[in-house]
Amino acid sequence: MTSSPKPSLISKPVPIPRNGVDYRGKVVLAPMVRSGELPSRLLALKYGADLVWGPETIDKSMIGTTKRIHPVSSTIDYARTSSNGSRNPALPPRENNIYRLHPRLESGRLIFQLGTSSPVTAVEAAKLVAPHVAGIDVNAGCPKPFSTSGGMGAALLQTPDHLASILSALVKEVGAVFEIGISVKIRLLETAEKTANLVRKLCNTGITGLTIHCRTTPMRPRERAIREQLRMIADICRETGVACVMNGDVKNRDEALQLMQQYGADGAMIATAAEANPSSFRTNEEGGLLPWRDVAQEYLRIALDVDNKWGNTKFTLGQLIPGKLEAYKKVSGSKTYVEVCEALNREDLLAQAKDVDERLSLSRSEDSPAVRKAKTKNKSAQAAGGRASRERAWETPSQHSLSERGVGSLGSMATSMAT
Repeated sequence: MTSSPKPSLISKPVPIPRNGVDYRGKVVLAPMVRSGELPSRLLALKYGADLVWGPETIDKSMIGTTKRIHPVSSTIDYARTSSNGSRNPALPPRENNIYRLHPRLESGRLIFQLGTSSPVTAVEAAKLVAPHVAGIDVNAGCPKPFSTSGGMGAALLQTPDHLASILSALVKEVGAVFEIGISVKIRLLETAEKTANLVRKLCNTGITGLTIHCRTTPMRPRERAIREQLRMIADICRETGVACVMNGDVKNRDEALQLMQQYGADGAMIATAAEANPSSFRTNEEGGLLPWRDVAQEYLRIALDVDNKWGNTKFTLGQLIPGKLEAYKKVSGSKTYVEVCEALNREDLLAQAKDVDERLSLSRSEDSPAVRKAKTKNKSAQAAGGRASRERAWETPSQHSLSERGVGSLGSMATSMAT
């Protein structure tokens, strides 16, 4: 066990704003695309997560949204009209839900993670959600091209002054105004010296927390996390009064608490382990991991309660249910909440599932709206093709149909191929 830091290194913590939250002593849900939507966050909180990070949301996608209160679930939704509707003016405009939160169940425990490359748009987007969250966290660690190509995510690690300017703007124009904390999530740099310099610069911007993902930008999740620099990073954070949260290969709450003590980190973040089974936030004394069926059924109940997007529910259940089981196959082939309730033996939820299916326009028919639309277009094309053929035959009577020129019909061709 590593010894505790010297008293001389300990500085007075950065004051936590009135509507903010201290990351110290917390085991939290990591920000994850698709796996960090509202039902997953609520389930993590139910099983003991102290705080939950929402999925990274790009600033420009939030700017211009309309805020609404969902009439059934009482969630706060940030939505915008889809541009797809403009392709066919006859169709009613569709709304895409960009972000959904629960003002009561997530109160004081939700951190909004922002994808940004600009202080101006970062502040504009953060102001929209700031009244309803406990903190704004800047994503400076995502290594995926969709993020880095726009100068966001891990690309910000290569421009530390610019990253610091984004954090400073958020601290001044959002944190101070709405009295919430501003934090940042980063990765390790190429050398310990570069990492140390970056951490010092960021900690001097007025942030209340810093999360270090213990991998470099090129590293993939399957590669073992590097913790050799963690003690150094935690010490620098402590010197400046900033809470240090560790991330990378943390499997459950008990391990998180042990690693926090070992490396001097103030908090710990659980990612892939929580994606597979969010009951990983339970301690061994509380019973540890629950069976997959208990977790999946509870997730389904919550998803129904908040009218969760069908695609996200199906994806998340696919992470929770072992892939070789019959239940996984049934859920994978399902097209409605009713079918999922039947697959998971939740007949008690069928009435609610029917209501949600109706609100979300889900149909258990083989023909989804998209399929029906495609079939309609195909029939129209066939009809147009038939008319064109008849017109050509009328104009050029010397031409013969394919069957008359010795080429079999489609039906006979299919028969011959089958034999």
